[in-house]
Amino acid sequence: MINLPNSLTVARIFLVPLLVVVLLTGVASPSILGVPMEFIAAGIFGLASLTDWLDGYLARRRRQITTLGQLMDPLADKLLITAALVSLVQMGSAPAWMAAIIIGREIAVTWLRQIAQGRGVTIPAAPLGKVKMVAQIVTILLLLLGQEHVPWLYLLGQIGLWLVVGLSLVSAIDYFRRFQSAMAR
Repeated sequence: MINLPNSLTVARIFLVPLLVVVLLTGVASPSILGVPMEFIAAGIFGLASLTDWLDGYLARRRRQITTLGQLMDPLADKLLITAALVSLVQMGSAPAWMAAIIIGREIAVTWLRQIAQGRGVTIPAAPLGKVKMVAQIVTILLLLLGQEHVPWLYLLGQIGLWLVVGLSLVSAIDYFRRFQSAMAR
């Protein structure tokens, strides 16, 4: 059923290609109406990230939690983060090995979630996974905003990448333990 929270999730999915186009298209002008492309990309990414919080909030508040939403929301998150990281690697703003670890964690958790779901087991998101997601969003925004125009934000973004890699590894281990425990029951 398509309700407002699910519509926001779908909107986030549709913002992903727009983000990639703005970041990676060799446009004749590095700005639109005087606004640097990186700032426009950060705005798109920020808006998409906001829909992640808002769709969950509205689904809980309105009691509109649906199976479709539970399946699409994590997919939309992974598409957004993966597209942003791959774009940042292409732009030279993030090392490929760091993006590979972060994206690899997302793929592994999705795979484990699918296995659990196939056996009728739901493994809820842990607080550590939510902290990781917030750290990813903040780090990507810092890298986008600071890359060309605010060097100290870019430096904070580079530090944030290390934090996100660490959180990705720790949260992957935590998720694997919870998966093993759920499957043992």
